[in-house]
Amino acid sequence: MQAGIGATDPDDAGAIVFRNAAVKRGDRIIWQHGDFSIPRGTVTAIVGTNGTGKTTMMGTELGLIPLAAGSLSVLGKPAGSLNHLIGYVPQSYTTAIDSNLTAEQSVLLGLTGTCFGIHPVTRAQRAKAHEAMTFTGIADKAKYRLSQLSGGLRQRVAIAQALVCDPQLLMLDEPLANLDLASQRATVHVLAKLNRELGMTIQVVAHDLNMLLPILTGAVYLLDGHPHYAAMNKVLDADLLTHLYGTSVQVVTTPQGDMFVTPSADEPQDVEADTHAPQEVARFHQHHRDTQSSGGAKDNGNKEAQAS
Repeated sequence: MQAGIGATDPDDAGAIVFRNAAVKRGDRIIWQHGDFSIPRGTVTAIVGTNGTGKTTMMGTELGLIPLAAGSLSVLGKPAGSLNHLIGYVPQSYTTAIDSNLTAEQSVLLGLTGTCFGIHPVTRAQRAKAHEAMTFTGIADKAKYRLSQLSGGLRQRVAIAQALVCDPQLLMLDEPLANLDLASQRATVHVLAKLNRELGMTIQVVAHDLNMLLPILTGAVYLLDGHPHYAAMNKVLDADLLTHLYGTSVQVVTTPQGDMFVTPSADEPQDVEADTHAPQEVARFHQHHRDTQSSGGAKDNGNKEAQAS
């Protein structure tokens, strides 16, 4: 796999650049005063409570939702201009796609999905699909129907479909939703590999940050109707996260130096928290450290967060 190559401005360091941007639905402002740049080669989460406009933000970046004010460039061009260099995994992929398709057929849709009628698949296209499936660890499942695969494997099929055209930017809407712990961990490892080996810029809409913390370099957080971007050592602040989520939040550091986010101990008993058990997250972080090579900027970002 290789990062896609397109007509982008090499002097523009920002993969996604908002300038005083605003979005409306009818007369209602979803968010406004978006003024930030997301660097290339980073892994960024879009976080916020339900209804704050996280998926809407991805829609604007794809050029599907027009801005009410300001400007937005993606990969150095106006939003929507270079969508062929963007791989997109929607939240509904694993339930919406035809479960009778094989994994290979699903991945090939990333190359043929915009064609109408019946078109023969070339040897080069099959080779490209196999390359994407190998990278995501599902090559041995090529002939399995989606109905025969677990949710975690179907999610990796979705990622392979997004990768088959060699994108520069990968965008995923809630990729860990409804997956068990092992499947979430496997998905995060695929994203880490893409960023580490290909330098791919990745953006993820997420509710629960914990499983993604080992690979995140920054986050866009939608707060009080305004989007902001910051490095993770700035976002991992208990006061900020408490205000962001509207519930008391702690940022906890394990004895090994790993960090995770958890509700405070005084949370009411009848509130179901949208986080994993601390023991599960601590085990995942330790596993990640033992099995992954140095994560470069990601590890440095976490070390800065631990030191702050």
